[in-house]
Amino acid sequence: MLLHDLTPGMHPRRVRIFLAEKGLSLPRREVDAAGRANQTPEFLRLNPLGRLPVLELDDGSTVTESLAICRYLEALHPEPPLMGRTAREAAQVEMWTLRMEFELSRPIAEVFLHGSEFYRGRVEQVPEVAQHARSRALAAMAWLDGELAGREFIAGPAYSMADIVAQCALVLGKAVGLRVPPEMTHLARWFAAVSARPTARA
Repeated sequence: MLLHDLTPGMHPRRVRIFLAEKGLSLPRREVDAAGRANQTPEFLRLNPLGRLPVLELDDGSTVTESLAICRYLEALHPEPPLMGRTAREAAQVEMWTLRMEFELSRPIAEVFLHGSEFYRGRVEQVPEVAQHARSRALAAMAWLDGELAGREFIAGPAYSMADIVAQCALVLGKAVGLRVPPEMTHLARWFAAVSARPTARA
């Protein structure tokens, strides 16, 4: 297998942290997205959407989308479990992973897409979208702060895919001026804890 990667990317970081938590190592190929290497005909044959990460399998087929890649790797390497061990645990982790994807990660990504210099001239940027997304992200942080008042990790007592999604979202949030407000003490405690894990720098 070969992981087509983008070191600063939010979604590729999810896969690297997931691999590190599993104690796995895969050959990596860094893709120069700033230089539009993800828009070449060669890359578009791997992923027609031109997005990263891409997991290229030994038979030449590919799995794209970070959550799908992690699902595939979880099936191959179930220990330690990051997507639940029982049917109920799996459903809980999936529920919280999707919540983190839609309520937190997506708004922060929209702030980056519509407000960053990186995407200027690459996409049609709408400043009002970035402003609205910033408000949504802060509201999601406040909600999550309340949820974390009663438990150590997002989906329950163990670190999981839901934590990885939120963790990577907040790393990007720091880059676009969306840091955890100091009054959100439970979220700040959680973010400090997951950021201190050895896998956080994967």
